[in-house]
Amino acid sequence: MGSSTKRLLFLLHRWLGILLCAFFAMWFVSGVVMMYVGYPKLTEAERLRHLPALDAGAPLLGPAQALAAAGVAGPLQELRLAAASAGRPVYLAVPARPSAPGAGKPRPGAGTIVIDARTGARLARVDEAAALASAAAFAGPGVPLRALGPVDEDAFTHSRGLDGHRPLYRVQLSDPAATLLYISGQTGEVVRDAPRSERLWNYAGAWIHWLYPFRGNRFDPYWANIVNWLSIAGIAMALSGTVVGILRWRFKTPYRSGARTPYPSGMMRWHHIGGLLFAAVTITWIFSGLMSMNPWRIFDSGAAPLRTQAFEGGPLAPSARDAAPGALLVAAGGSIRELRWTRVLGTTVVQARSAGGRPLLLDSETARPVVPDAAALQAGIAQLLPYPLARIERLDSYDLHYYARDDHTMTGGTDKPLPVLRAVFTDPHASWVHVDPHTGAIVARSDRHKRWSRWLFAMLHSWDWLPLLERRPLWDLLLIVLSIGGTVMSVTGIVIGWRRLGRKLGSVRPGMKPLVAER
Repeated sequence: MGSSTKRLLFLLHRWLGILLCAFFAMWFVSGVVMMYVGYPKLTEAERLRHLPALDAGAPLLGPAQALAAAGVAGPLQELRLAAASAGRPVYLAVPARPSAPGAGKPRPGAGTIVIDARTGARLARVDEAAALASAAAFAGPGVPLRALGPVDEDAFTHSRGLDGHRPLYRVQLSDPAATLLYISGQTGEVVRDAPRSERLWNYAGAWIHWLYPFRGNRFDPYWANIVNWLSIAGIAMALSGTVVGILRWRFKTPYRSGARTPYPSGMMRWHHIGGLLFAAVTITWIFSGLMSMNPWRIFDSGAAPLRTQAFEGGPLAPSARDAAPGALLVAAGGSIRELRWTRVLGTTVVQARSAGGRPLLLDSETARPVVPDAAALQAGIAQLLPYPLARIERLDSYDLHYYARDDHTMTGGTDKPLPVLRAVFTDPHASWVHVDPHTGAIVARSDRHKRWSRWLFAMLHSWDWLPLLERRPLWDLLLIVLSIGGTVMSVTGIVIGWRRLGRKLGSVRPGMKPLVAER
């Protein structure tokens, strides 16, 4: 390697280090925080647990009656009944939309029509009084609460999944956790809870790790590019530093001091040795962090949408023959929080969902428990794509591609039931579809691009590898030790960089030229 190339590497590493080492140290420390405290979210289990139980004796309209009274016609994409808006039972109906290739799934809350289940009246947009009532129902009796007013977006609501619910009404609970609730301005549902400890830790965790100071302000349109280019610059800095570190290390003959490093003591020695030890994991984490952003949409395959209507056997269209909510609740027994109407293999069924456990599937007309026929389910799955079905596997345990993470993690908090059926198709995108045999619901879809994302992001960044995840605290210990090493490397780089910068600035006095030009 020529001297000019070496000098270029030294200069590249030095000046990128001065700019980026503070980001590296922040990413390492905040990453450890995120191992235990995630960005605020309301998981499905939390939502159901806090919903008031539906009263089987209440005079509630049937779904077809309520929709007709509200003037809602045509097939539906979604229909639910829950005491979710201002503590009163409401139908939440989402009209079906024509699907187009490449069209994404509508954001939660967007286009939802809220109907009073007792009168069939279409409810207007939410106001502060309704938001307070929703918060009171969520918190339970005896919990004082205080309205903080509406907000479009703040430090804890940057998630794009909330876009269909904005503006959001904030309500502060006086419970032991000092929970802050966010209520949808469109449906009146509680869509996020953020306890005080979660909010405080997030300033040292996800909020700073994901560079959310650049969200919700004038920098918002540039946030993704800021994260992407900082990551790319970070990779360049770490790679150049690795090459420089190897070039400066004496593998055969030591330096006069007897050491393999030219730096006998101090920060430079720590930085040199630490850099060599933790360079690989640092480069891996910065690269995988970049992959989490799906930069320039490299993981979007453009695969055609699933033919869900062919699988479901027709659109969701409640009829006068459907059983009344009271009959469904009596048949389900227990404390049911939500009824959800869906289509399974040509039949309209109702998922009766309690505060815990798996939903009970009922026939929408007879209210009798139903179980999807295994053979019919496999035949329906084969209709999901216009390509041959290679095989259907039954998973009774998690594997490298289908697994659950803790609720607080970035990919956690979603239902990953077992057993599950995995349908493997022979389409150009190598699609996999996971279907719950208990409910007949499509759980997830992945293709070759998404599986690459799983390896390059989740595996490399969070070390989502089952042999490790199943052997905690080994996973915790390994990631914490590596994070400490990366932090030491970054902090020593900050000290070295600022000392160097200070000498450079100090050598130039106002009105004077430096005595010696650095080469």
